[in-house]
Amino acid sequence: VQLQASGGGLVQAGDSLRLSCVGSRRTLSTYYMGWFRQAPGKEREFVSSISWSGRGTAYADSVKGRFTISRESAKNTVYLQMNSLKPEDTAVYYCAARSGSSWSSTDLRSDYWGQGTQVTVSS
Repeated sequence: VQLQASGGGLVQAGDSLRLSCVGSRRTLSTYYMGWFRQAPGKEREFVSSISWSGRGTAYADSVKGRFTISRESAKNTVYLQMNSLKPEDTAVYYCAARSGSSWSSTDLRSDYWGQGTQVTVSS
């Protein structure tokens, strides 16, 4: 599986962005899909995940109520809708695929990672 993340950019606080993660070479339908982010000088952290069926989702407390993850199997794509963005959301955002089980806050192991897309939120 190759993952291609896109949709990042420079926005102002309160704005919205939608990130996309497109899979190629293999269907994503059997994988848990997740979004992670890494700010300068910080460790990579979990943002959100979605089950292979799309019925199970999880969010970090810091984005709950503002971000929404979804997947569109027909397009082999996973999205992260980010609303009410804050300067502290500034980071490189990565998508990832994992088989078998979803991530935990202490287990970020993934089968595949995308290349990352920069999100910068100005105050």
